[in-house]
Amino acid sequence: MAAGRLAALADGVYGEELERRIEAAANAIRARLADEPRLDQPMLAIVLGSGLGAVSGLLDAEPRVRIPYDEIPGVPAARVAGHAGELVIGLARGRSILVLSGRVHPYEGYSQREVTILLRACFRTGVIAVVLTNASGALNPTFEPGDVMLITDTINLSGDNPLTGPNVDQLGPRFVPMADAFDGQLQSAARRAARQISLDLREGVYVMLAGPNYETRAEMRMLRGFGADAVGMSTVPEVLVARHAGSRVLALSLVTNKATADVDHEVTHEEVLAVGRIGAAKLIRLLDELLPEIG
Repeated sequence: MAAGRLAALADGVYGEELERRIEAAANAIRARLADEPRLDQPMLAIVLGSGLGAVSGLLDAEPRVRIPYDEIPGVPAARVAGHAGELVIGLARGRSILVLSGRVHPYEGYSQREVTILLRACFRTGVIAVVLTNASGALNPTFEPGDVMLITDTINLSGDNPLTGPNVDQLGPRFVPMADAFDGQLQSAARRAARQISLDLREGVYVMLAGPNYETRAEMRMLRGFGADAVGMSTVPEVLVARHAGSRVLALSLVTNKATADVDHEVTHEEVLAVGRIGAAKLIRLLDELLPEIG
């Protein structure tokens, strides 16, 4: 039985090895923050999706600490366009915040355990709440590119799960309830913040596929039939490890393209990035209004 389990976890990153990598990454982050006392107690992390790097503009210009992912042990480097691949720590509204500027995706050749090591390391540094953002295709025909969607639930069709393998009790429980994965108070706060800035905040279900290809027309019809409103290639693994750690979770999706079966053109990554850069301004305004209520 043990041999079968090892064969199923070919990346070798699980159990004691997973915990070792998480702790090594956390220690590297702590070491870089030690020289900047104003930043050494972060309680909030924000993960940025495709083309949303401008959201780092929420942070004050000084003090800031920037750590490229490839300088953090055990953390894969981001290689996809639109993802800066650096951890940025700074102050926003007087609070220390960790911004994961860009993601490493499983489709780049990593397991979901590997791509969530950095976020899990952030929890080790004291983070107790996380805001996840992403770019998505709109399965809901009433959604338009540029809309911001509050993610109210998720569907995992990626074929993987970062919680597989022997459970590390120090990270969280073996079985994680997910019926109410997103924090109700944070969602209410997001709705209030959207009203304050006159943002028409959409709400819906996000489904994750493995990628890196975009969806076929038949897949778009199927996913909409499943009750999904938006589709993408990320975020669900982060929700899972965040809930495993007992963190409060809020997730926002920027719609960058239509993903309805009658769409009249093929989506491109360049299109996603272009809309992401435009829509980032909406997320910055929303998060700036929301930050005082997150903690």
